[in-house]
Amino acid sequence: MARPSGRTLEQIRKVEITPNVNKHAEGSCLIKFGDTHVLCLATAEEKVPGWMKGKGSGWVTGEYGMLPRSTGSRMDREAAKGKQSGRTQEIQRLIGRALRSTIDFKAMGERQVRVDCDVIQADGGTRTAAITGGFVAMHLAFQHWVETGAMESVPIKDSVSAISCGIYKGDPVADLDYDEDSDAETDANFVMTGSSGIVEIQGTAEKEPFSEGEFLKLLQLAKSGCAELTAMQKDVLGL
Repeated sequence: MARPSGRTLEQIRKVEITPNVNKHAEGSCLIKFGDTHVLCLATAEEKVPGWMKGKGSGWVTGEYGMLPRSTGSRMDREAAKGKQSGRTQEIQRLIGRALRSTIDFKAMGERQVRVDCDVIQADGGTRTAAITGGFVAMHLAFQHWVETGAMESVPIKDSVSAISCGIYKGDPVADLDYDEDSDAETDANFVMTGSSGIVEIQGTAEKEPFSEGEFLKLLQLAKSGCAELTAMQKDVLGL
């Protein structure tokens, strides 16, 4: 079976992670999964949300948005509509959960990192790109605190990355682009740590139900893809 992109079944798109793309944010990167481009900016704050004050623990949260011309036709800004869509809320909660899975909150102290993920150009897999790039931006924000003497060490227990996998024309494939995602029989997003721990799996049969065997094939593709992404993250961060 030939994929529209010409990639092999297990081959992920070309991934580029460019760190420190914003001079104001304490941590930043531009991540590209093929034609999906996401700007990730991490803000380091010497405070926590009101409900966490006095607990001696930190917090990490994520936000997500798509720019008006990130897709084929212009979409209105959600701010102009007066509210976020259910999709946006679901994705940014996913990003927050993924990033928090890696953190030693007591070691943070009462500090917060907010990671903004804005999709510049979309071609499938925006949420997985946001998580993968968001981790890099967050790590850089923690490094900033270490460099300024606010922290002794980066309070991260493990890395985290994410990838989409699916069943396209009967075959399990890794890292769906839009052409595949829009016509896939099954679509799944995997969030995994650098040590292959599973943080979250979102899987949906778009047409026919998928089998346990097919799911295990998707999981193996995800493990392989996330291992590649972890290596890239570590290279960019100098770990």
